[in-house]
Amino acid sequence: MNSDKLYSFVFKGLLTEEALDKTDRIKKSKVTNEQFKKIHDSLSIDELDDELVIQAQKMAIVYTAICAFENTVRKFISKKLLEVKGETWWTVGVSDKIRTKAESRRDEENKIRWHTPRGDTIINYTEFGDLISIIRQNWTEFEPHIISIEWAENIIKTLERSRNVIMHSGELVNQDIERIGMYIRDWVNQVG
Repeated sequence: MNSDKLYSFVFKGLLTEEALDKTDRIKKSKVTNEQFKKIHDSLSIDELDDELVIQAQKMAIVYTAICAFENTVRKFISKKLLEVKGETWWTVGVSDKIRTKAESRRDEENKIRWHTPRGDTIINYTEFGDLISIIRQNWTEFEPHIISIEWAENIIKTLERSRNVIMHSGELVNQDIERIGMYIRDWVNQVG
């Protein structure tokens, strides 16, 4: 690439970045030290046992990865089914049992108006394990992206098991944490 073409390429990239910034695109953000301190102080963490706080902080990092993975799978499923089945993907692509359970959960949570809902789309009200059932029910749509249904089921079931340990105040050993990281990397490399 000669210097004029290189300059033009880099300049176009900078202009694109600037244009995207002006559209208020979603930027990756991290909790600032000030925000962290405010949350920390609001929760009275200093009043709790130091060892238990350290254990929970370690698991919070693991939970962050699992939570982001779970929502990545939800987003992948809903995007793919919307693309293939259209606006009615929820009713034509999801079993009555899963739909009824999710809709019931959403309706029950809507009664408690003072609390933040778990999400803005119905798939957020499904259980983690339900996601593999939805993929299985729509296998022809997901087959080009996923090695096998057994592969996907193994990843989701394993991460769900680890998630449940953390959600019930347990602590995972390093071997479990490493497995979580490996499975997340495998999924991202395969599915995107």
